[in-house]
Amino acid sequence: MYEAEFDGRGSRIRWTEVAGSGGGGGGERAASVYVHGLGAMSAVYHAHVAAHPALSGRRSLFVDLPGHGISDRPAGFGYTLEDHADALAAALDAAGVHGARVVGHSMGGAVSVVLAHRRPDLVSGLVLTEANLDPAPSRAAASSSIAAYSEEEFVRGGFAEVLGRFGPTWAATMRLADPLALHRSATGLVRGTAPTVRRMLMESPAERSFLQGTLSGELPGAAELMASGVRVIQAPGAGHNVMFDRPDVLAAAVAGGTV
Repeated sequence: MYEAEFDGRGSRIRWTEVAGSGGGGGGERAASVYVHGLGAMSAVYHAHVAAHPALSGRRSLFVDLPGHGISDRPAGFGYTLEDHADALAAALDAAGVHGARVVGHSMGGAVSVVLAHRRPDLVSGLVLTEANLDPAPSRAAASSSIAAYSEEEFVRGGFAEVLGRFGPTWAATMRLADPLALHRSATGLVRGTAPTVRRMLMESPAERSFLQGTLSGELPGAAELMASGVRVIQAPGAGHNVMFDRPDVLAAAVAGGTV
């Protein structure tokens, strides 16, 4: 396990690694950096993808964002998308990684895009699985459901309600997240960024792929994304958690190819 300070007050962001080639400079052998979604953990959601034969020998980092998994959860941290991106940058700087292929799921995809916007030296490619691109998601979205509580309400009882509402699979990692951090992270997703994550993605010079599970329906604005150079990949038979439903499709995208 590795760690780096991220807030100037001694709090640590942590990650685990699979050794291999890649670490700086981008290209086909760039290191892969996996970033989880809201209430998740990177190794749990992505270690099996990194073990795919298509990615054999590649250095892989599984980073837990602040407030999640094995990373610290300071009460004075903002947990906005920008805050998470800056913490992720601190981890990559400490790991000696630049020009990485960053693989981000859901909220982690949004954080990855913000990272590429703020620190383009760290990112040569983005592989996004159903990333949050726009503010104010539907009321049915998990982030909106969490942000509908006040911070105090969520910490006092809403967290337990949400754990029961969204089922045991997500709860397995969400229950390890800090309730305060989870609420602030969800609120940050709902608030969004300026410019929007979608606009940052469209204007990024990095190589970009966006995976959409066919069970999740059409990707809003897909034509505009493709016109800007984003490669939109359909994952047949997959829902929001593409890495569980079709790990082969995600591994091929990370490797830079197709199934």
